Amino acid sequence: MAVTEFSFDIVSRADKMEVKNAIGQAEKELANRYDLKGTKCEIVHDKDDVSLIADDEFRMQQLQDIVFSKLIKRGIDARSIEWGKIEPGAGISVKCKLNLKQGIEQDKAKALTKQIRDNKALKVQSQIQGEEVRVSSKSKDDLQKAMAFVKGLDLDFPVDFVNFR
Repeated sequence: MAVTEFSFDIVSRADKMEVKNAIGQAEKELANRYDLKGTKCEIVHDKDDVSLIADDEFRMQQLQDIVFSKLIKRGIDARSIEWGKIEPGAGISVKCKLNLKQGIEQDKAKALTKQIRDNKALKVQSQIQGEEVRVSSKSKDDLQKAMAFVKGLDLDFPVDFVNFR
């Protein structure tokens, strides 16, 4: 009988549909907010890019708060949200980009695999594959222990588990 090996991938990505839904909710709130009526505040969403445009820095801060709260309510982890600098836009407006961190950076992936390997209680192998980390073992129980271990780590990026085999 052949020895089967089980595995899963550790990834760090935001659900694009949830981001789109959160931006839609933020646009609705922007249209209905009394204190922002008559201003040139807008949210521009193109595939992976989200740009905020406002009259001044105070309104930009309000706009960022609206978008941030909607993203959090839709389940997007705060660690995956990165705000760009507030820059002067056309005329008297200001603009800001919202970046969503996708994938695990190489140095962070190395640190994660080292932590998994250093835990002698886990009988798993981990390897970096692009922007994700694959963890494999001969036992599903060991993989579940590895998942619990990774969830318990204090990481500065959100983790999700996919491709269970």
